[in-house]
Amino acid sequence: REAPIPKMLAPCLLRSAVLTVPLVFVVALLVTEPVGADQEAGTAIPAESRPCVDCHAFEFMQRALQDLKKTAYNLDTRTETLLLQVEKRNLCDCVAANLLN
Repeated sequence: REAPIPKMLAPCLLRSAVLTVPLVFVVALLVTEPVGADQEAGTAIPAESRPCVDCHAFEFMQRALQDLKKTAYNLDTRTETLLLQVEKRNLCDCVAANLLN
């Protein structure tokens, strides 16, 4: 026959756990310092020294345009180099074919 104490102990422990867990959360919320809605993470930079969003967007677009210009120039240069190589190869093939005839 089983001892009646462990059967009665389980519901008691369950009730105490159900009451203790929410109590711990409430105490933790009360103890922690509330964070203001206007407080940002890290150091705050005064508004006077921050550039506007439009200025950031303009600077970003300028850099992107410069990068595109560099890329286009590099592609043009590479294309010209490849075309010269093809013309040279065709010319050499033509000269070699004329020498054989």
